[in-house]
Amino acid sequence: MDERSTAVILLAGGEARRLPGKLERPIDGQPLILRCFRNLRASGIPIYVAAKQRFSPDVDAELDAPFLIDPDPGGGPLRAFASACDAIRAERVFAVAADQPHLEASVLRRLLAAWQPGDEAVVPIHDERIEPLAALYDRAAVVREEPGLRQDGKAAMHELVKRLAARFVPIEAEHFYNVNRPSDLAGAAVRG
Repeated sequence: MDERSTAVILLAGGEARRLPGKLERPIDGQPLILRCFRNLRASGIPIYVAAKQRFSPDVDAELDAPFLIDPDPGGGPLRAFASACDAIRAERVFAVAADQPHLEASVLRRLLAAWQPGDEAVVPIHDERIEPLAALYDRAAVVREEPGLRQDGKAAMHELVKRLAARFVPIEAEHFYNVNRPSDLAGAAVRG
C-alpha cells in the first residue's frame, strides 16, 4: 500500500470535562498533545490536527501539521473525524485520539500492513475490546456512513466500526492508555 495515500487525523477537540486543558498538561516535560504528535510523526505518515480551536502559541509552534478546525464542535469524535475526512483527500485515514501518550508509530505501521483489498477499517483489538480511536479507515466509507449514523442518533466510533467491513488486529493493550482524569497523568509518563 502506498503510504502517500494515507494520513493521520489527530483528534484534539474534545471537551475534557474531567480534566480541562488535558492536552496541554505536561507528560515527562512536554504537553500531552506534543507527546502524541511526536510519537506518530515517526511513522512518516502526514498528520492533520483536528481541533475546535488552536492551542497556546508555544504548542502551536511545535505542531508542524495542518489544523482542521471543526466547524461544528461538540459533536463528539465521530462527527469531528467525519468533518476532517471531508476536508482531506487521502484514501485511508487513521483516527487517533490525542490523549494516548503510549501510542507509537509502530502500531500505525502494523495496522497499515494488515490492510487488505475490500477492507473499510483495520481496528486494534485487545482483551476483547476494540480501539476505534487508534484505527485505520477508508475515508470514503467514513464520509458515506457518518450522516446515516448521525440521523439514527448514533454518535460513537464503535457504531461506525459496526457498519464497515472491518478487520481486527490483535495489538497489546499498553499502547492504548489514555488520559481522562488527573489520576491518569502519573501513568502517562514514559514506561520503564
